[in-house]
Amino acid sequence: MSPYALSVLMSSLAIGTITTLSSTHWFLAWMGLEINTLAIIPLMTKMHHPRATESATKYFLTQATASALILFSTAINAWTLGEWTITNLNPMSSTILTIALAMKLGIAPFHLWLPDVLQGLNLMTGLILSTWQKLAPMALLILINHQLNSSLLVMMAILSTIIGGWGGLNQVQMRKIMAYSSIAHLGWMILILTFSPILTILNLMIYILLTTSMFMMMINLCSTNINKLATSWLKTPTISASMMITLMALGGLPPTSGFLPKWLILQEMTKQHMSLISTIMAMSALLSLFFYLRLSYTISLTTAPNISNSNLMWRMQLKPLPALSTTIVLSLLLMPITPLLLTIT
Repeated sequence: MSPYALSVLMSSLAIGTITTLSSTHWFLAWMGLEINTLAIIPLMTKMHHPRATESATKYFLTQATASALILFSTAINAWTLGEWTITNLNPMSSTILTIALAMKLGIAPFHLWLPDVLQGLNLMTGLILSTWQKLAPMALLILINHQLNSSLLVMMAILSTIIGGWGGLNQVQMRKIMAYSSIAHLGWMILILTFSPILTILNLMIYILLTTSMFMMMINLCSTNINKLATSWLKTPTISASMMITLMALGGLPPTSGFLPKWLILQEMTKQHMSLISTIMAMSALLSLFFYLRLSYTISLTTAPNISNSNLMWRMQLKPLPALSTTIVLSLLLMPITPLLLTIT
């Protein structure tokens, strides 16, 4: 792809997200979401492969349906209340809008498009889809959190964590595993949304950090499935060890950064006298933890050596991406500054 076209598309992605984040009018927020969707589709199809075309088509149809629902719900809201302000919603518009934004994010039961779409993309576009594209819809949910149906959100959260853990158990493709990981993490975010939006923002920040570091290590190792990961320690033992610990952080094991949001969310849910839901969420997190630990065992240095039949890449030829070390450190060592993070957010 031409550098000029790439710069225009990346600028459009940034403009679309910033437009949605800074808008107080539903129509402007909808326009920002549309700019976001239209900007990423050429990035999806730049890899000339039928799977990439299929992914772009599925993504476009899903996002177009969600955008139509957003426009429909905001039009009903403007008709009943006489205004387009984001902070005022009637109950029916709120329910339709929750479903539409869940479709955009890939929250269960509207998640079926996400694993297939992510599998057809290259790793860098997959990174953008898993992190940057979550910002605008999640910001809208946070803005209207006090008007959302908490029972609907809790049901979708429980479903997302169970499906996110269950769906990733039988996968060997890393992009599909990261898609189911995204579904499970989004479940934790929307669970606490109506009770403590601050924890939702904190969870989103840590999710973006962990996912970014994971995708950057996969890009560096050129690994898209478990078999390639099994020989990654032959190329860069340091990055392989870092990936193993990052996977444990994604699973939420202490003392990594991934344990922080789960701990705080379960604590808050217990304070809200929702012990049963907290127990279900904690048990469903074990499903995700299982395949993270399986991956960690696959790439760990303690397994039997899997010698690759191809010519090995000389270690000095692999140049880690510039921000990789920063994201790895932040993914692992945020626990000691928990009080500061809570004060800032």
